[in-house]
Amino acid sequence: MPGHTENEVTIDAPLDLVWDVTNDLDHWPQLFSEYASVEVMEREGNRTVFRLTMYPDEKGQVWSWVSERVADRSALTVTARRVETGPFQYMNIRWEYEQTPRGVRMRWTQDFAMKPDAPVDDEWMTANINRNSPIQMDLIRNKIEQRARLGQAPKDTTAPVNAV
Repeated sequence: MPGHTENEVTIDAPLDLVWDVTNDLDHWPQLFSEYASVEVMEREGNRTVFRLTMYPDEKGQVWSWVSERVADRSALTVTARRVETGPFQYMNIRWEYEQTPRGVRMRWTQDFAMKPDAPVDDEWMTANINRNSPIQMDLIRNKIEQRARLGQAPKDTTAPVNAV
């Protein structure tokens, strides 16, 4: 059975700041703790093709893949899919942002299936994503909320995300 996950966090910061920081792919290695590097391969309008490379896992394996991401600022959504699927048959991700009285709710929905010869199955990957996404979301929330407290503007490039 294919995998499906939904995880969310509410960030006490202005919507523009949350949107700009979380969609600044060039700085994802400073925003996420799991990404060693990002290489933007193509940008065309609101569509970006990029390679993500993770830090080595506990077995020393380095995972890397190419994804395509399309941001729709007016709808407050981002859709992404893996172009190089690796051990996945497919991986589709949707990010949704919603302004609430408590801040910006950011939700990640992932739909995927593992290949039959993948080192793990759908159930394992679902549990792994549900374990890791809240960790990454907490890191992101903390970094953005600190920037908001310091009064840094959404497009403030003088303050890298990892300065928090």
